[in-house]
Amino acid sequence: FVQTQQLIWGGRQPGLRRAATIEALEALAAEGHVTAKAADELIHAYEFLRKVEHRLQMINDEQTHALPQDGEGLRELAVFLGYDGAEGFASEILAHMGAVQTHYAALFDEHPSLGAESAVAGNLVFTGAEHDPETLKTLESLGNGNAKMVDETVRKWHHGRYRSTRSARSRGMLTELMPLLLKALSETSDPDLAFLKFDAFLSRLPSGVQVFSMLYANPNLLGLLAEIVGEAPRLASHLSRNPSILDSVLAGGFFESPPSQEDLNAELAQSLDLATERGETLEDLLNVSRRWANDRKFQVGVQILRGHLSPSAASEALSSIAECALGGLSPCVEKEFAAYHGVFPGSGTPGSNMVIAAMGKLGGREMMPVSDLDLIFIYATDPSAEVSNGDRPLSPSQYFSRLSQRLINAVCALTAEGRLYEVDMRLRPSGKAGPIASSYEAFEQYQRESAWTWEHMALTRARVIAGPAALREKVEAVIRETLTRPRDADKLLGDVAGMRARMDEERRAESIWEVKHLRGGLVDIEFIAQYLQLKHAHAHPQILSTNTIEALERIHDAGLLEDGAARDLIQALNLWQGMQLMLRLSFGGPLQEDPPQGFQEKLAEIAAPTACGATLKELIIETAKRTHDHYNNLI
Repeated sequence: FVQTQQLIWGGRQPGLRRAATIEALEALAAEGHVTAKAADELIHAYEFLRKVEHRLQMINDEQTHALPQDGEGLRELAVFLGYDGAEGFASEILAHMGAVQTHYAALFDEHPSLGAESAVAGNLVFTGAEHDPETLKTLESLGNGNAKMVDETVRKWHHGRYRSTRSARSRGMLTELMPLLLKALSETSDPDLAFLKFDAFLSRLPSGVQVFSMLYANPNLLGLLAEIVGEAPRLASHLSRNPSILDSVLAGGFFESPPSQEDLNAELAQSLDLATERGETLEDLLNVSRRWANDRKFQVGVQILRGHLSPSAASEALSSIAECALGGLSPCVEKEFAAYHGVFPGSGTPGSNMVIAAMGKLGGREMMPVSDLDLIFIYATDPSAEVSNGDRPLSPSQYFSRLSQRLINAVCALTAEGRLYEVDMRLRPSGKAGPIASSYEAFEQYQRESAWTWEHMALTRARVIAGPAALREKVEAVIRETLTRPRDADKLLGDVAGMRARMDEERRAESIWEVKHLRGGLVDIEFIAQYLQLKHAHAHPQILSTNTIEALERIHDAGLLEDGAARDLIQALNLWQGMQLMLRLSFGGPLQEDPPQGFQEKLAEIAAPTACGATLKELIIETAKRTHDHYNNLI
């Protein structure tokens, strides 16, 4: 009773990891996993049965747990325990054992069964040297086109070929779960593929007992697990490395709206502070930040999969997670850096002289599950400060370039918990040829004198996300001044059209499922929004927004985009973003061929829930054509 619940809940609640049974029961009651009455009865039963065990072993000085089988032996034990005779002892031990049995049964009152209560009708026999014909028929009835493959794989599980199935206990639990597991996998868009992905998930599990215990005690999780491994292998990969994350699914609030950015900041800060108080190293803090971010991304991914979040809300949540992770990790890196190189006069920390500007998806709060972070680092110091004041002093350009590189490494490095994000610095001034970090003066001068049109297009999505308020305001003022500058309309149009043509030559979509580069896809809409902002912002500065949908709405409200065009572009953007969210969860790269029909139906439910009549492919083709027509009319 105790150990099962420690396996289920202990991954998320360290206070439950108690070796002593009574302490663990008290902790379970304190966390609300068992009632105070159940804990009290089980503690009394445990103390009583321990006392009986000890007296039994004292009689003949032997390791035994068996009560005497004869009446006289039982009477003598009862007297040794302080009873007048066997009757009083028998009454009390039966009462305690009955209480234990009641609470234990209640814990598993919904456990799955291989009998008549099973969700699967027909044989499921995976023993013997040959395939059982009736079992193959059952598997085929569940939608498995390759029933023999399924049968052979399940036998492999039973033979303990994976670490997760090597113990008798884990194999026993898996056997009990098998009917419901196969039924759940059969309800995915492609049962054979889902089964293979579950096999891959099982092969990566370090141990099966924890996951199987949670599934055994909560069979409703099986449907979610089947959906994750069948439809979102990226989520399944994280789950296989961190099976304790299923605890969070069981906990209240998992399917509620994602927390605000302020709450996320506080949550991560608390985890990092606790790790710091324990004296953990920077590498430990990197793992804390990765574990937190990956768990939060897992929650958002499951909500996307279940259709609980709109595309815009999902992107907003993913962007908040990335921003919080970067903001939480930066002070940790800065502190270690300052221990060697010091700070500049008049500043308390390295971060008080530098801001981080987010570009691209993060800047626009349009993050996808596997988006990179496009960043720019901009610093400012007192002109009289030649070097920092540490044991290893550095000039400003060296100092902030190295600090920026440390931050990039902290985000990109592969640790035991994986990589936090990839970082792309190509949007910094002068691109790959430019320094990692730019001084404020160099940034301002570059935007005023040297930046190309495409760089100003990228700047429409620039958003300062970290750094001191005074420097933030100065950088934001440069961005705004740059974007509201009057422009030569003909040159702007030629630059934008030429760049899109070159991009189409280099990255032409080979499939309608490549919704980013498809003509009429995401890039065309982003180009329209960025072009119109650069064209009109000098006269209508209120149209500026780093978010594409919000920018289109503002452009329309200013009378610069017709009603029909604004409606079509925003509807198309919602479709493309919804599709990209699901495609990024489910596939590693662009699709060159049609996904399974079941997946297309799932994709339509999430990305185009209001579409009527047309299939998803028809909707993609029609939407892309309509969007491309608007692009041609405007650009």
